[in-house]
Amino acid sequence: MTSLSVLGVGKIGGEVAFLSAMSGLFDEMIIYDAATSFLNSQVLDLLHTGIDIKITTDPRQVKHTDICVFSAGLPRNEAVKTRADLLQANLPVATECSSALRNFGGVLITVTNPMDANNYYLCRKIGLEPRQCIGFGGQLDSARFGLQLTRHGIAGTPVVLGEHGEHQVPVFSTLGCEVAQPVRDEILSNLRCASMEVIKGKGGTVFGPAYHILELIRAVAEDRRAVIPCSCVLNGEYGLDRCSLGVPALIGRSGILGIEEWKLDEREENEFKSAGTFVRDLCRTITV
Repeated sequence: MTSLSVLGVGKIGGEVAFLSAMSGLFDEMIIYDAATSFLNSQVLDLLHTGIDIKITTDPRQVKHTDICVFSAGLPRNEAVKTRADLLQANLPVATECSSALRNFGGVLITVTNPMDANNYYLCRKIGLEPRQCIGFGGQLDSARFGLQLTRHGIAGTPVVLGEHGEHQVPVFSTLGCEVAQPVRDEILSNLRCASMEVIKGKGGTVFGPAYHILELIRAVAEDRRAVIPCSCVLNGEYGLDRCSLGVPALIGRSGILGIEEWKLDEREENEFKSAGTFVRDLCRTITV
């Protein structure tokens, strides 16, 4: 029996729960939200699909699940300039949810922003192994990067590393062609405001994040051993530690099986180090 838990089932968490139920990957799902009436409505809505899956709401059972998605907390809105600005609002939520993950033996996927800082915090707070803690964001940023490349007529596999935020690092050096610096700057600028375009139009992102979160869940549940850009708690990789940052990671059943250290060009390397400094400074403000 394979089980999934989702902590926080609002717009993104609720969609992830629905897609996961549809996927056929799980026999049991535990969903939890601090808003009890809303939670009960989400459960009933899922049951009305007729999908054959056991759904419960007991947070005490979360630690027994194979995969847990942490998506609780305040989402970004038009008034929130950057994801990092959500730290103080969402840190208490992460602290509350950490109690449900004591002695957790599965794989934790952190979605709540600022994702990198929250992933690092939960790893340290709960006492998990770094391999168990995967921060979501790199896949979504990479998909947005791919759209930008297509619009500029540039071929290649899009990958974004670094912070899931203002300090993201689109990797141009692996595309196999030269991209002029003004074009790089334009693309980066567009990437930084990509989510806000959606937020202004419909109040929040849903489809993009939920789709890629499900793909990350699949990579774990099916032991795909695929290289995916995601946030990992670093211990010397890329010359960084004491932070969680987006890197190319081999993902499988037990979580992070390994981290690939790519050769970046000089500009990308500097941008990556800046991302590491920013996130590490953010993590230093957190008391574990």
